[in-house]
Amino acid sequence: MITKKQKEIVGLIKGTLPTASDEVALQHADWYPVWRPDIHVKPGDRLTYDGVLYRCLQDHDTQDTWMPPDSPSLWAKVLIPDPDVIPAWEQPESTNGYSKGDKVTHLDKAWESLVDNNIWEPGAVGTENLWQQLE
Repeated sequence: MITKKQKEIVGLIKGTLPTASDEVALQHADWYPVWRPDIHVKPGDRLTYDGVLYRCLQDHDTQDTWMPPDSPSLWAKVLIPDPDVIPAWEQPESTNGYSKGDKVTHLDKAWESLVDNNIWEPGAVGTENLWQQLE
C-alpha cells in the first residue's frame, strides 16, 4: 500500500518532469504520458510513442494522422535514448539537433557534439568546429 507521503513524493517528482533536461526525461520516459489522439499539447510537453520519447514543438490537438514520427513540424524525437550508451548517429530534423556534449557513433568512430542544435553529419567536410572525434 502506498502511503500519503509516498504519493506526495511521486507527485513532486512528476511535477518536475516538464522542466527536466532530455537526459533526465529519458531516464524516466515511462512516467510521461503515451501519445494518443484528441489531447491538447503545448511546446515542451513530452510524450512517448512506440516506446520513444518525443518533445512537442507546437501547440496543437493530437490527431490520428499527426503521429510523432510522421510530424516533424509538431514533434522532435529525443535522440539520446540512454545517456550511458553512445548511439549510432541519425540525421536529425532541424527541430531536434544534437546538444552540446551529446556523443554518437558514425563511420566506425565516436564523436562528441561541440554545439547545441547540431544537425550536421559527424566527420563531413566543414564540420570540424561542430564535432570532435573521440579517441
